[in-house]
Amino acid sequence: MIQAGIIGGGGYTAGELIRILTYHPEVELAFVHSKSQAGNPIHSIHTDLLGEVNLDFTDTVDFGVDVIFLCMGHGQSKTFLESHEIPEELVVIDLSHDYRLNPDFIYGLPEMNREEIRKSRRIANCGCFATAIQLGLLPLAKAGLLQDEVHVTAITGSTGAGQSPGATTHFSWRNNNISVYKAFKHQHLAEILRSLTQLQPDFTDKVNFIPVRGDFARGIFASIYTDCALSGSELQALYEEYYQDAPFTIVTEQNPNVKQVVNTNKCIVHVEEHDGKAFIISTIDNLLKGASGQAVENMNLVFGFPQTAGLQLKASVF
Repeated sequence: MIQAGIIGGGGYTAGELIRILTYHPEVELAFVHSKSQAGNPIHSIHTDLLGEVNLDFTDTVDFGVDVIFLCMGHGQSKTFLESHEIPEELVVIDLSHDYRLNPDFIYGLPEMNREEIRKSRRIANCGCFATAIQLGLLPLAKAGLLQDEVHVTAITGSTGAGQSPGATTHFSWRNNNISVYKAFKHQHLAEILRSLTQLQPDFTDKVNFIPVRGDFARGIFASIYTDCALSGSELQALYEEYYQDAPFTIVTEQNPNVKQVVNTNKCIVHVEEHDGKAFIISTIDNLLKGASGQAVENMNLVFGFPQTAGLQLKASVF
């Protein structure tokens, strides 16, 4: 049994992480830090945890635990770590983008860096868009088959924008609406490109990424295509072989949909061949496989627990 703490406990990813760790068979959740909510019951913010979690938020941090998860806003993790003396043996898993390109942190994508994660004490969790897109492309990159530009359109639910309300996140704007943002310039492109070139060093083409705001709460659905000479059956075999030891990434011959992954830690990948192009669909829950669930996968790997521990699938959402 290990002890865990959460820094920045008020947001969506922290709420999911609290739920997962509360029921994890190998973890005791020692504290959830939040300056703004200190002294208040956790269920006063994360209301779905009423009757399940009896902890209060705290404004103190205990570095005597085994692992801390940083669930603060982008930019705040770096400030926190630089302003505190962090024990070397303490495992730090950061869910922000602050350390994803930092060589002192292992990039927390188990489907690519499983063995490196096992040996690390500092892990930078992947971005949600980056997770879905990379899981759609890793098998091609590993086989050296990315030979041209990659085209991606991916739609995300409103929870991907965080809990603080904004002009493009409140219900009356988002409902029955759709829009593009940060076309070709999304911040997750940097980590995507680094992973692809890690597996295929000669890849120098562009990844053209169009992010789309969807009118639903959670989930990411990425559609991807690029030139490829493999047949449909060869692509299917390539993807199945690459993910044969990945417990949460499922390669299917069926056309997937977002409802299959919402409230689970699954990524479902589908691949087809069309006139010399590989067409890939990759779909995840942005708060689980794209954030808190993947963070727990990384923790499990570090401490030698089964990768699936605490991440059993939830009931059907239909």
